[in-house]
Amino acid sequence: MPASLKPTTRANPFGAPFVAPIREVVPGSPAARAGVVAGWSLVRVNERWVPDVLAYRRELARGAATLDVCDESGERSVRFEVGWEDPGLEFDEVIFDGLRLCANKCEFCYVHQMPKGFRKSLYVMDDDFRTSFLYGSFVTLTNLGEDDVQRILDEQLSPLYVSVHSTDEELRADMLKWWRLKVRDRRSTRIRDMLERLAPIDLFTQVVAQPGRNDGAALDATIADLVAYPNVQAVAVVPVGLTEHRRNLPAVRGYSEAEAADVVDRVEAWQARLLRERGSRLVFLADEFYLVAGRRLPEPEAYEGFTMLENGVGMVRDFLGDGLDALALPDGLAAPRRVLCVTGALFAPVLRAALAPLAGIAGLELEVRALVNRTFGAVTTVAGLLAGRDVLTQVRPREADVLLLSPSMLKYGTETLLDDRSLSDLRRELDMVVAVGGRDLCELAEAIVYGAEGGRGPQFGYSTHAVKEAAGRP
Repeated sequence: MPASLKPTTRANPFGAPFVAPIREVVPGSPAARAGVVAGWSLVRVNERWVPDVLAYRRELARGAATLDVCDESGERSVRFEVGWEDPGLEFDEVIFDGLRLCANKCEFCYVHQMPKGFRKSLYVMDDDFRTSFLYGSFVTLTNLGEDDVQRILDEQLSPLYVSVHSTDEELRADMLKWWRLKVRDRRSTRIRDMLERLAPIDLFTQVVAQPGRNDGAALDATIADLVAYPNVQAVAVVPVGLTEHRRNLPAVRGYSEAEAADVVDRVEAWQARLLRERGSRLVFLADEFYLVAGRRLPEPEAYEGFTMLENGVGMVRDFLGDGLDALALPDGLAAPRRVLCVTGALFAPVLRAALAPLAGIAGLELEVRALVNRTFGAVTTVAGLLAGRDVLTQVRPREADVLLLSPSMLKYGTETLLDDRSLSDLRRELDMVVAVGGRDLCELAEAIVYGAEGGRGPQFGYSTHAVKEAAGRP
């Protein structure tokens, strides 16, 4: 279920500031027996407004609940009661009172770097603790009020995912540049205070690293601080993401090979120390650092269960798995076939090397092509931010029998790309079979050799944007 930007304010006879539109009523459920139908709205539970699905579940967990529901016009209402049973309501959205927006104007904010013309959800600056709990999206905590903190503690909304960036309060303030009028409680801007106030809550944290800004000795200090908090379960260090659409924004650049190597060395030193002292590495690097530095990716066990996979930490390693078994590959194809795989510039060399065993299959002509991102700019090198226009401008009609895309290029569960072109559009304009790769290297190889079934998995190449959309978020 998605999260809307504004409260849902349909007419209702109770004067509620927001309501929860009902998408579906389970047949035979208490709601259905009470006459409730899809299209109506939940207004109150136990005489309380319910701002989100979490509050709804909290009221039901009391064991006895009275629900007030009304039709779309607000002219007819129904009240019914449930005991220890589900009312049978499914909602359009998970948040009913409107998404909490970011109070910051971060110098590296990706939303501020977006070109125009994409779907509106991609421009939403979500910083809502509820979507963090529900979907694992990272929040800065700077827009929390005391009531929010108390709710997190009372309802044990754990784990949360927190963007720290630096534990140096002055540096963090300079990086985030929060709007004073949007900050409800000044204490929420002090990250160390927030980590202590949320001591009962498990926290997965991230540092978006910028060259010469919060890396180097500043990164060491941040890691030292974070791993000292018992509730910090992991720290992900990810590189700043940039596009070529930075207008009226501070100068920010990406990592050079040497700078990325320095980050790798520092984090690996911390991992060795923490593994020795604590039995866990606790700190993990986004794959992009290894690829930019020209370093070998760690072995799967070094990711300790891939707990930060959605943040680009281990996605490449997880995709590659154990590689391809050349002995299990056929000697040749029944009919010749040319297959073109397209992906981002960063991942393309890795994918070429991983698919090298397929070169010995007679009748198979395979190319892995790195697409230049002309939508966000060449500085954007991940597959998940390639749009349909990038494919159409760099793949010629009928130049292959099959074109395989990274599933991370598609809005999850659909055949729609970032610029709202669809796979059907590409098939029509390129006059060839267009499909998606598999969850891992072996499934991709099967699609290349035996034919693409399409749509089976989340990505080859990676993008956290794709993972957020997979959760139904903006």
